[in-house]
Amino acid sequence: MSSTDTTSSSWWKTSTVYQVYPKSFNDTTGTGTGDIRGLTEKLDYLQHLGIDIVWLQPVYVSPQHDNGYDVADYYKINPDYGTMEDFDELLKGLKARDMKLMIDIVVNHSSTDHEWFQQSRSSKDNPYRDYYIWKDPAPDGGVPNNWQSKFGGPAWQYDEHTGQYFLTLFDKTQADLNWENEQVRKAVRDMIKFWADKGVDGFRMDVINLISKDQRFPNDDGSVPPGDGRKFYTDGPRVHEYITEMYEEVFGPYNMVTVGEMSSTTLEHCIQYSNPNSREFSMTFNFHHLKVDYPNGQKWELMPYDFEAMKQLFSDWQTGMQAGGGWNALFLNNHDQPRALSRFADDGDYRAESAKMLATTIHGMQGTPYVYQGEEIGMPNPVWNDVSEFRDIESTNMYRLLQEERGKTAEEAFEIVKQRSRDNSRTPMQWDASENAGFTTGTPWIKVDERYPSIHVAEQLANPDSIYYHYRKLIALRKQVPVLIDGLYERLDDAHPEVFAYARTNGIDTLIVVSNFSQRSTNFTFSDAIWKEHIAGKSHELLIGNTEEVPDLQQELPLSPYASYMWLVPQKN
Repeated sequence: MSSTDTTSSSWWKTSTVYQVYPKSFNDTTGTGTGDIRGLTEKLDYLQHLGIDIVWLQPVYVSPQHDNGYDVADYYKINPDYGTMEDFDELLKGLKARDMKLMIDIVVNHSSTDHEWFQQSRSSKDNPYRDYYIWKDPAPDGGVPNNWQSKFGGPAWQYDEHTGQYFLTLFDKTQADLNWENEQVRKAVRDMIKFWADKGVDGFRMDVINLISKDQRFPNDDGSVPPGDGRKFYTDGPRVHEYITEMYEEVFGPYNMVTVGEMSSTTLEHCIQYSNPNSREFSMTFNFHHLKVDYPNGQKWELMPYDFEAMKQLFSDWQTGMQAGGGWNALFLNNHDQPRALSRFADDGDYRAESAKMLATTIHGMQGTPYVYQGEEIGMPNPVWNDVSEFRDIESTNMYRLLQEERGKTAEEAFEIVKQRSRDNSRTPMQWDASENAGFTTGTPWIKVDERYPSIHVAEQLANPDSIYYHYRKLIALRKQVPVLIDGLYERLDDAHPEVFAYARTNGIDTLIVVSNFSQRSTNFTFSDAIWKEHIAGKSHELLIGNTEEVPDLQQELPLSPYASYMWLVPQKN
């Protein structure tokens, strides 16, 4: 069955979310770092784009070892971003425009600077000791098991004061919380309720499917790649129980929109996480489609992306989530990924066509679309000239480890990090052609892409054929065309080497989306069965396209480089 309920309890199904990385969005103080007021200042821009929900990434007190995902105080605003009064003004500005705010909740781990952890490490009998995961050394004095951090190196840090190790699945300053402890779970729910009471409308839950660990903490025998321990804590034994507890106390009563960020998850789990009957989340992020250029699952190796694998993954998740009553979060870009434009298309001669093509392909699917800042103006990966320009801890760690542990030359390591770094998506938002792209009057915390004079918001707003206006139209179509919400997905392209084509059908209308992912012209032919069932003899309307020509919907369709079209075909003329 299809998840088609669009009542008030699922208002987010017709919505589009805009993701703001506050550090790089808009600086009003000249410090070189974006701030909350900077977002408030740009709400009219987001409203004009058609955005319903703004997802604001962490602005809590944090030592910023992982750009705010290392929270030291869940109840206070980091002074670098402003004050709680600024946050309240932002909420007020959003509500005045009938827009909603989603904030990040980071509770798989906290910063080691958090008071809970400071208490926890002070002694083995401290009441907060059991808020985190502490283990004795192995018999040889080494780490308790062979689990690896996702940022490289062992997932354990030794604490000399108490002679035990604590678990850190990410940075060494991000200590994993012990969700087996009921007091931890209550403290987390109380904190979420605090923000809900303030007027926040939703939450994005960071790596939330990692919160339940196998309590045996066994070594990973490597039988399931990549053999780094993740099979013992990914979608763990009690994870659904813990999420339902949050739903019952906060998400449900407050009618929140929630999205779970799911690391290395499965379709079956995501159906359960997002099916309304499970009482867990509104929707889920999964990242399988963003690993199609990882050779043998290795992020820090390079290869051209596997187009067929990408299409198959999108199709499997569309049909699978529909069959199970789940709901997808649709995206190609975020703060942890290189820019999709540079990764899956052409950020040079065909930049505009490519950006529009990727957008049309994603926005035609079932789910709630997410637009990451700068995506709507076609921001590419920036030009990197030297490793000193990177700010991301994962990138600088891997630049070193690629040389020390994998035998890469400095040049090879730099080339890999240039393409893979999370900093690709974290350079400042490009507002205009003035100095620093209008982001700051100070020195930006990270470099501005040197191509900004020709790629910026002001230029896009002045051009009715721009990428921005293409996004604006796609966002509007989601509210106007019901089949975009409730239509069942059917893949149409039969492993075409350059084309991704699919249909969405609800018995009343059929939506046809055809996209050329290649920089050469090609032809696409609908099979006789598809043509006869959905299109032959019926009227059709081109809802949106990215070329000057307005092509007729024919059985054999010529497609120019990166051409992409969306047609509506009423089934009862």
